Amino acid sequence: MKKQLFLLSLVAACSLALTGCIALIAGAAAGTGVAYLGGELKSNEPVGIDKAWSATEKAVAAMEFKPVKRSKDALAAQYEGIGAADKRVTIKLKNAGDKVTEVRIRIGTFGDEPFSRTILSKIQANY
Repeated sequence: MKKQLFLLSLVAACSLALTGCIALIAGAAAGTGVAYLGGELKSNEPVGIDKAWSATEKAVAAMEFKPVKRSKDALAAQYEGIGAADKRVTIKLKNAGDKVTEVRIRIGTFGDEPFSRTILSKIQANY
């Protein structure tokens, strides 16, 4: 009986894990959704890079980050600054197609998912 219960639990856990992976893959294939992996938040936003850059600049100013580095060209942009509790914030934008911009956010070396999501929502609020 214990063996059957263990196997049933194992099958249920694997099913849940597989469902999550399929949803993540489907979202990535559709070009939508937000993923947090390896300490970095990644999102494909439905705006051009110029609009995403403008929204990023407004968001970091509103959050009172101290800028360290800013760069932008027609295909990519990067913002590095110091945020709350002296955490280094890196935001990378990359042209990912017609009116689609890939946004990547990393906090410090190892990342901070809740803070990264807060920054992304502030950027999105400025579109």
